[in-house]
Amino acid sequence: MTKYKFVPFVVLFIIAVVGAVLNYNSSHIVGGPINSGDTAWMLTATGLVLLMTPGLSYFYGGMVGRKNIISTMLQSFISMGVISIVWVVVGFSLAFGDSIGGIIGNPFTYFMFRGVDGNTHPLLAPTFPLILFALFQLKFAIITPALITGSFAERIRFSSYLLFMILFSLFIYTPLAHMTWHPDGLLRKMGVLDFAGGTVVHMSAGFAALAGALHLGRRHTHIAKERHIPANIPYVILGTGLLWFGWFGFNAGSAMAANGLAALAFATTNTASAAAAMSWLFFDILMGRKPSAMSACIGAVVGLVAITPAAGYVSVGASIFIGATAALISNVAVTMKGKTTLDDALDVFPCHGLGGIVGMILTGVFAKNVGLIHGETHTFLIHMVALVIVSVFTFGGSYLLYMITDKILPMRVSKEEEIEGLDISQHGESIHSRLPSWD
Repeated sequence: MTKYKFVPFVVLFIIAVVGAVLNYNSSHIVGGPINSGDTAWMLTATGLVLLMTPGLSYFYGGMVGRKNIISTMLQSFISMGVISIVWVVVGFSLAFGDSIGGIIGNPFTYFMFRGVDGNTHPLLAPTFPLILFALFQLKFAIITPALITGSFAERIRFSSYLLFMILFSLFIYTPLAHMTWHPDGLLRKMGVLDFAGGTVVHMSAGFAALAGALHLGRRHTHIAKERHIPANIPYVILGTGLLWFGWFGFNAGSAMAANGLAALAFATTNTASAAAAMSWLFFDILMGRKPSAMSACIGAVVGLVAITPAAGYVSVGASIFIGATAALISNVAVTMKGKTTLDDALDVFPCHGLGGIVGMILTGVFAKNVGLIHGETHTFLIHMVALVIVSVFTFGGSYLLYMITDKILPMRVSKEEEIEGLDISQHGESIHSRLPSWD
């Protein structure tokens, strides 16, 4: 593997040279005039969504063992670098370029961000610059592979993770984003409602996490049934706060305007998270467990996950039900998972996967005017069909990508490296000091 260590460096500079010499004078169809209020809000929302990824790094970093804090946090943080370049080169074009059969975008529509400029777009960004829309969507693409990392924490090789992250972004995330959010996307034309990414982000990450946990196998500490002690609970609390704060951009920003819909999504997001935090905590008390900070934090995040597909489609009252129900289901799922041999280290599938599923189903139940509770069945049934399609595509596709990655770069660290901890074995660093890594 070490003889190919020059490849990432060379590829990056090839991309840099192409970007420097490419002609960027191409134009696209321009929409209406720029609305300064919408532009200001979308700039703010874009920054808020980016903040979620460092928040996730603290959330996950506090949950793992002390020997793996830095490696776990870096796996989230590095996504901001890797996926930003992938998105500019071809990711945005695959997700939002001219539709090819409603499944994927034309990779050359916006290759290297050609045509992605300060003008509006009649369909994607009618009141603010298209480049701002592309950057807003980039932040979703960044956090999705970062979410997966909690499932295989403490045992994955860093170089292999980088390769898998790129493959996942290109072959799982971008087609799913296109099918769900592009005006000509297959799922969107079917009538699937996903306001801010319950399907695209959380279900895809959840099922990829499940596939990853199965493919990489159990940690040695898990096999030995050693008690896992989270390294830093205050990190988890800090991460939860950053996620909750950033999620307002995630959901309210998905209104694509500074309007009443954004305000509704803001309110349902906050309410669902609050209800879920209390639901998880109170259920723990009911089961005879102590009310812990971890319980409140995990519950709050599950509520945020569950309300994401529904945020702009349901009432504030319905958001209480969605948050409380999702937290209850995920809590039970985490308990049941603990009785199996599945080593999803940070419970990504029970929380993000199931949270996204619950949110998707309940969107079909409570969506205003078209939900099951309003006597309409079409949206609910379409969501059930989409649930099967997305589950098979994301789990099967991700498992295949793990196999391909493993053939190119073995994904699992050695037993000795795992025992030593990934902070030292992968990065030559520890939370106590920085060790020389240049030799």
